[in-house]
Amino acid sequence: MPLDPRQRVRNVIRQAVATGLLGEEQPVAGFLDTDGIRASVRSLDAAFAHAPDVLHTFAVKAASLVPVLRLLAGLGMGCEVASPGELRLALDAGVPPARIVLDSPAKTPREISEALALGVAVNADNLDELRRIDALRPADSGSVIGLRVNPQVGGGSIGAMSTATATSKFGVALRDPGAREQVVRAFAERPWLTRLHAHVGSQGCPLELIAEGVARTYELAEEINRTLGTRRVTSLDIGGGLPVNFEDEETRPAFADHTRALASAVPGLFDGRYALVTEFGRSLLAKNGFIGARVEYAKEAGGRRIAVTHAGAQIATRTVLMPEAWPLRIGAFDSHGDPRTGVPVRQDVAGPCCFAGDVVAHGRELPALEEGDLVVLYDTGAYYFSTHWAYNSLPRPAVHGFTTDASGGVRLATVRTAQTLDEIAAESGLAHADALAGLGGPEGS
Repeated sequence: MPLDPRQRVRNVIRQAVATGLLGEEQPVAGFLDTDGIRASVRSLDAAFAHAPDVLHTFAVKAASLVPVLRLLAGLGMGCEVASPGELRLALDAGVPPARIVLDSPAKTPREISEALALGVAVNADNLDELRRIDALRPADSGSVIGLRVNPQVGGGSIGAMSTATATSKFGVALRDPGAREQVVRAFAERPWLTRLHAHVGSQGCPLELIAEGVARTYELAEEINRTLGTRRVTSLDIGGGLPVNFEDEETRPAFADHTRALASAVPGLFDGRYALVTEFGRSLLAKNGFIGARVEYAKEAGGRRIAVTHAGAQIATRTVLMPEAWPLRIGAFDSHGDPRTGVPVRQDVAGPCCFAGDVVAHGRELPALEEGDLVVLYDTGAYYFSTHWAYNSLPRPAVHGFTTDASGGVRLATVRTAQTLDEIAAESGLAHADALAGLGGPEGS
């Protein structure tokens, strides 16, 4: 019988403490559940099993770690990339170029040329980018080329995460005057333009809104093909993004909920007329990772208890800056990795950054945390490990993968080592330390 998720976390924390991966010398680290990742991919595959032709790509920005990308590639996934760095990581992970999709609203001519030379699929963000591709595309290019459109179906509860508002920076805004006709004309003029792409958003976006965006894109594909009298659009990149439940351990919505909503809004989506591409990220990994951090001090201020830990805005940036939109569940453990017991006390869990708002949890009811205890930030498997903020030159923490067996045994493997002070210094221009002094000052100064 599988272990309870909280028991698995406890066993991993205890093993990390026992092996020195978490403690006084390593006060913060990330942990990824490889069994959970595999199960999430199986759920995704099962939800789309009735789609005759679908490529699932992983949004690299959600976990830009080569071992993670290689694991996912071995499970049959491709990659969605949005920069030269992400493309490099996908290639280094062994992902075939034909299973990589390049999305970005600001691709340079060089980035476009390199992607086309490799055979990477490219989704142009706008009509001007299509004109660049006109000049740069080799006649024998094997790249699938698409155009991103903004169906302008509205936003969810988090404006910054909604990409289909009236003024979103992404894609061709379909409801703007003349835009729809321009898109049809672009396809008429380019026989190699065969894909439409749309992405409504993820966190804060209800399934019905996401499905509506896909429906508007499907309708446009049908209009293009009907107007041109041929199947010019042969595939739809329906984006990724599902909201993640951060309130408890349950995974909701499920991928099957998503496909049911899609089938309801777009009855013909899964009939094989169009090949499909997806770009899920957070919904695959969030529940499959957590952060462990040491409590360095516990103090009182204004009648409020504060546990000062090593997990703050440098790794939980969104949670610190937008706590209502990105709340996290917090677990309390003692220095050995056992759950902390005692009467719950209302307390803040703060981070190490030197600004007052660096608090990952406000007023939580937890057993009183003490120096040397450990806190766990749950549901942080996506973004929290790969979007480090170098505030105060705090180092990027190590990340470890784990698996557990039915008896509670734990195996750990390093995914990324902790950043060293030498690496921080090198990134901060150490090799050019005298560059500014060498420029000299104004004559006579």
